[in-house]
Amino acid sequence: MQGTMLWFNSEKGYGFIETEEAERLYVARSGFGADQEPTQRCKGREVSFDRVVAEGDTRAVNVMFMEPTVQRRARMRHARGGSF
Repeated sequence: MQGTMLWFNSEKGYGFIETEEAERLYVARSGFGADQEPTQRCKGREVSFDRVVAEGDTRAVNVMFMEPTVQRRARMRHARGGSF
């Protein structure tokens, strides 16, 4: 699944993810993949994860930050023989 980090508090060791279906999922420190636990601001970053139900609670596990997509800028086209 994919979603967006809403927030993560590293002192408390948990945070929340919003799924593509607008579901809010709890994520614990242990729910992040190797070297993936947020160490700085992560609000709005895209993540991939697995959704599990354990003891009646739904949570995100195997959370990995996705590489940000860089949007290419359009090039300005110059008119032939004209000036700006």
